[in-house]
Amino acid sequence: MSIGPVAFDASLWDEPTTGIGLYTRCLADALTTQGVGLERLGARVTGEDPRGRMGRTAYVLGRLPQALRGSRARLYHALGNFNLPLVRTPGKAYVVTVHDLIPLSMPETVSRAYRWQFRLWLARSVRVADGIVCVSACTRDDLLARHPEVADKVTVAYNGVDHVDRHVPDATTEDFLRSLALPNRFALYAGSLDVRKNVSLVLDALERLKARGRPVSLVLAGQRWFGSGSVESRVARMRSEGHDIRPLGYQSEAAFYELMRRATVFVFPSRYEGFGLPPLEAMRLGTPAIVSTTGATPEVCGEAAPAVRPDDAEGLAEAMDRLMGSDAERRHWAEAGRARAARFTWARCAEETLAAYEQALRGLQL
Repeated sequence: MSIGPVAFDASLWDEPTTGIGLYTRCLADALTTQGVGLERLGARVTGEDPRGRMGRTAYVLGRLPQALRGSRARLYHALGNFNLPLVRTPGKAYVVTVHDLIPLSMPETVSRAYRWQFRLWLARSVRVADGIVCVSACTRDDLLARHPEVADKVTVAYNGVDHVDRHVPDATTEDFLRSLALPNRFALYAGSLDVRKNVSLVLDALERLKARGRPVSLVLAGQRWFGSGSVESRVARMRSEGHDIRPLGYQSEAAFYELMRRATVFVFPSRYEGFGLPPLEAMRLGTPAIVSTTGATPEVCGEAAPAVRPDDAEGLAEAMDRLMGSDAERRHWAEAGRARAARFTWARCAEETLAAYEQALRGLQL
């Protein structure tokens, strides 16, 4: 089946990189490589229909339907969990990617306003969608537990991770990292500092290790998020008590991935992930990752990363101590991680997404 051009949700194209923004650009590149033409709609300043100062929600609800009516594309792909127009555009198939249902399953991690927006708009989006792409079987199962009526629309298309290969540090990045004077061995956490990511468990483990005379240096690379204040306050207190914790905030992609390459171990005991890209990125770069036993992380990382329960500070401390202290152990997990991560490519994601497009277009013709 000829797909033709695809109208593509570009609402995060011009924004600072987030997980969905990364997904947007990497999937777009992979689809273009496979010969699919894209009309990028709703970016702030670029693409075929930039929204300018209009907010993302206002654009989708107000102007996007008009843009779709004037588009040659037969299919529109929304990429941000729920952001399809509320009404159908005649002659257009709708596809939406659902990354996770965390605002509903972990309501304390988002604001009340966003939780209600997510609940109502998701319910409408899966109803009007002709196809639904989930980034893991875990997310698919979460979605179907709430909306079993959409089972025949759902396709699982795993994220890729080979985007990390193209990031080689330039002189500016090298100078920046040199200025940090990082220790030879350090643990890295990379991601937002919100409650769901469970950074507090990493801090618990650090306190246990320091009390045993085996302190570990920790680098935190991630932006502030909803509920991150308690973590920041605790980090400040622990630093005043002599812990070597380096909060670096949001970093450019070049610096972010170079920190991953240089880390002795990557620590990511998140309470829940719809996919769990950061540990897979570390594994692709040859850095052993310690992950949690919940959400999609076991599905994605498999047996290639040691896992601890998200409430097991002692288990995390032991795993960190073991990997920080053993070259042989790190080599074992680095090799296993690279082999596992090699399965996840954006070319494969694009192929699975194209299958979802074809299914959606067949439904449009019936």
